[in-house]
Amino acid sequence: MSNLLLISVSDCDTRVALVEDGRLAEFYLESHLRNGVVGNIYKGRVVKLLPGMAAAFVELGLDRPAYLFAEDVTAQEDEFFQLWLKDGVDAVSEPSRRHPTASISDMLHQGQEIMVQVLRGPQGKKGARLTTQMALAGHYLVYTPTLAHLGISRRITDEAERQRLKSLLEEIKPSEGGFIARTACRGQGLEKLAREREALLPLWRKILHKRDGAAAPALLHQELEAARRLLRELLSPEIDRAVLDDPLAYERARDYLESFNPGESYRLELYTQPEPLFSHFGLEVDWQKLLAPRVWLKSGGYLHIDATEALTAVDVNTGKFVGHRHLEETILQTNLEAAKEIARQIRRRNLGGLIVIDFIDMDKAANRDLVYQALMQELSRDRAKTTVLPISSLGLVEMTRQRLRDSLAQTVAVPCSCCAGRGEVLSNFTLACDIMRQLDAEAREFPGYQLLLAAHPQVMEIIKEEGRRLLARLAAEHRLRVTLSEEPLFSRDHFEISREWPGAEKS
Repeated sequence: MSNLLLISVSDCDTRVALVEDGRLAEFYLESHLRNGVVGNIYKGRVVKLLPGMAAAFVELGLDRPAYLFAEDVTAQEDEFFQLWLKDGVDAVSEPSRRHPTASISDMLHQGQEIMVQVLRGPQGKKGARLTTQMALAGHYLVYTPTLAHLGISRRITDEAERQRLKSLLEEIKPSEGGFIARTACRGQGLEKLAREREALLPLWRKILHKRDGAAAPALLHQELEAARRLLRELLSPEIDRAVLDDPLAYERARDYLESFNPGESYRLELYTQPEPLFSHFGLEVDWQKLLAPRVWLKSGGYLHIDATEALTAVDVNTGKFVGHRHLEETILQTNLEAAKEIARQIRRRNLGGLIVIDFIDMDKAANRDLVYQALMQELSRDRAKTTVLPISSLGLVEMTRQRLRDSLAQTVAVPCSCCAGRGEVLSNFTLACDIMRQLDAEAREFPGYQLLLAAHPQVMEIIKEEGRRLLARLAAEHRLRVTLSEEPLFSRDHFEISREWPGAEKS
């Protein structure tokens, strides 16, 4: 089946779906009101130094100050490229660097104006992460004007091709800075790489000119909008067609492709049918399914995915699958199916950071190896860098995945207002008990008053049943009467107690 890149642009957001073999492989959403800042270059001002954290806060004009670690000032290029570059690179020439143990106070001072690029966008209460090492991405190349470095994408594994590209990079290397050959460079000639070089170098000179005349904080360079940026990142030789449903976005995308590869735009298609683009291609964007903690497998087994602040845990269960012959075979088949689905869910949800997978325990080491290899094979299709440890004797896999951008859940969801993101709420009985304790305290403090309790019907039902003795005792001991009022519009955990002196006139 064909591989498709579907780009749907509306007045409020852009949604991009990568479809591989007829199945949703990756999904991205970006609001037009909250464009991503990753890749943007700013002239900022250092507002605070934190020597104990080896970091500085830099004001960029965003909602909150961004942070700059000492390691991102000292150009430790391995971490930099893993974070920013979508392909990942291997060094061809070793760049110079400052001593990594230098203090942040030796590098920067409060009030200093500095040019920085956003490595990672704001997450939760954290500000954006910055670097002083710039990178301007094209389709084939990434220009690193502040780092004299040449590199080849790790996803290009053929040694002969790597050597060929190394020679081409040496030919087009500028007097200042370096280049990274992206995965799309595979099989390309000198002409296309040189053409993109001639587009990236003037862009850098334009940024420097703008920096010299700008007062901090100021935006010096803004990344492409979602449609063109994701087209740049995702359009590869394996993609048969890229379909857009917005005429303006289509024209921009076509001009962009023609600028670095004339004739490449034949793979672009403008969708003009009345039916929504995703529906036309049988792609259902159901948030409940995309973000559901439980994912059913065809065999009847299921995955349970729980993303926390520290890590993402994935649990594998046999569920309804009972197998046919032996327990070990049943477990192996469930784990093999789960391994492939886990890799797909990681990409689809754009999960990053530490991920722990709890496979069903297998007695045979050979079976554990089969499951591990199945997981690795499916992860090989992922653009993000992953590091995966073999399955332990406890059936656990520990892995990390490069954070390319916010996860899907972070993009489209907010913590539950009832449980504050914990995934659990107090039971009706517990809530009712808390309310009855509050009534008891009010009665002791205000004897002789009349109390009006308003609460959710589900909670009030328990109070009426379990609180009979309490209400009778309050009336006898404190000469107090309680009136109960059900409020269907209240949330379950919300209640109100008002008091009134008997005979007082109502205002």
